[in-house]
Amino acid sequence: MSLYELSVKTRKGEDFALSQLRGKVLLIVNTATGCGFTPQYEALERLYESYHEQGLEVLDFPCNQFGHQAPGEDEEIHAFCTGKYKTQFDQFRKIDVNGETADPLFSWLKAEAPADEPVKGIKAKAAMAAISKISTTCKAPNDIRWNFTKFLVDREGKVLRRLSPIADPTELEETIQGLL
Repeated sequence: MSLYELSVKTRKGEDFALSQLRGKVLLIVNTATGCGFTPQYEALERLYESYHEQGLEVLDFPCNQFGHQAPGEDEEIHAFCTGKYKTQFDQFRKIDVNGETADPLFSWLKAEAPADEPVKGIKAKAAMAAISKISTTCKAPNDIRWNFTKFLVDREGKVLRRLSPIADPTELEETIQGLL
């Protein structure tokens, strides 16, 4: 199966075929509005503003599986993100990323990139170890450990990188520039 055979739901519940994004560079992220990593929305928006005209799309999928940190309905989450972080990129319907109810897109992403890139530094490693211990939905080796796991997909639909929740989205900037 390829990325372009999948579809997702918009925050209004409409089907959106990912084939519409063929030829674009995609940054796909599971997010939450009440997470310690929520300020990463600022970096995601900066990347979007800097590179959207050249072909970057940021796909935001709120997820409430980790500490119930994405409460509220889809429109409430969207209002929070556009109000507080001035996000302009596409935000889709709230989904699950792990377990039997995982969205097919995230099942595909995890199969294509089964592990986060290694984190550097003692603090980062300790943070990821703590996250792994408190995550109740991370049961399979390739499962997403927490909100703000980032997948970078090239113009052909191939997953190139998977960054951990603690990784700053701007770590992808040089790679994004090279893809555009």
